[in-house]
Amino acid sequence: MSGIVIQTDKITKTYGSGTNEVRALREVDLTVTRGELLAVMGTSGSGKSTLMNMLGCLDTPTSGAYTLDGVRVDGLGKNELAAVRNQKLGFVFQGFNLLPRTNAIENVELPMLYDRSGRKRDTRALAVAALERVGLGARLHHQPSELSGGQQQRVAIARALVTEPALVLADEPTGNLDTRTSIEVMALFQELNAQGITIIVVTHEPDVAVYATRIVQMRDGQICGDDPVSNRHDAARDLKELHRSAA
Repeated sequence: MSGIVIQTDKITKTYGSGTNEVRALREVDLTVTRGELLAVMGTSGSGKSTLMNMLGCLDTPTSGAYTLDGVRVDGLGKNELAAVRNQKLGFVFQGFNLLPRTNAIENVELPMLYDRSGRKRDTRALAVAALERVGLGARLHHQPSELSGGQQQRVAIARALVTEPALVLADEPTGNLDTRTSIEVMALFQELNAQGITIIVVTHEPDVAVYATRIVQMRDGQICGDDPVSNRHDAARDLKELHRSAA
């Protein structure tokens, strides 16, 4: 199994044409190896959201090559991209994106119901195991309205993990959460990452990026910085400090 999960070669994304042409990405080269916890940062308009859409196979580059977990995905059709997303990617969003009248187990089962690979699996058992993995074993039958924001995000993380993807993409996963709950979510990401799960977090918050192993900075559609985190924070330790100071 290759150690490279993501390899992009000069991917460019252009919207519009002529005088209205906008280059949202400009020849971006990015390599992500298995087991990294990468933070992608940048201001609005920097290209980080477009890059996320490319990496998540939600959009295709205008030019350049993209290989995801050994599969060349640029140039694939919509159905092929949908299959790649289902089999190789897990998504976590700022707004949780849970079905409101559906309990935690059923929300986590959803990606498996769209699996076209022909694998026969006990979706209920896998969903329960994923929820237990994120600490929600006692909330299996709760609907989103019965869960806190942090718990809803944990359901979303369980949903992202249940298909055992090569990569988890988290788009501003702490954007709707308070400071304590944000640290709790990052503690969970660090725990999962320590188990070998590759995670990319798109964020504009430096307080979130310090929990990553590496930070990629975007500006004007290009990578302007790519460095390991020299003073990485331990979210579990920060959480203990926060509880101690509040006591």
